[in-house]
Amino acid sequence: MPTCENCNNKWSWKQTIKKTTTLNPEMTCPYCGEKQYQTQKSKTKAAFLTPIIYLPLFTLIFFDIPGVNLFTLFLVLIIIVIFLYPFLVEISSKEEYINFFKDKQ
Repeated sequence: MPTCENCNNKWSWKQTIKKTTTLNPEMTCPYCGEKQYQTQKSKTKAAFLTPIIYLPLFTLIFFDIPGVNLFTLFLVLIIIVIFLYPFLVEISSKEEYINFFKDKQ
């Protein structure tokens, strides 16, 4: 679970889900009110969870799975990803951007 850099309070699972499911990258700490941002490392880790949801489609290529089972597998995987996501979130007081062009000196 993320911990605020300003007040060192650990956010709950529910607070983390609520704060990270908005389009605004800025998150306000529920304890001290300071602005917090998800770290780039944390965003990268969370991005690896998304392909897990698509696993049933890949299994469909190799196996003949009934639609009900496929749909159930999708739901189970989505629940697992939603449950795990807050544990991967790390926050920082500074907003980070991807630097595609590394400084070459």
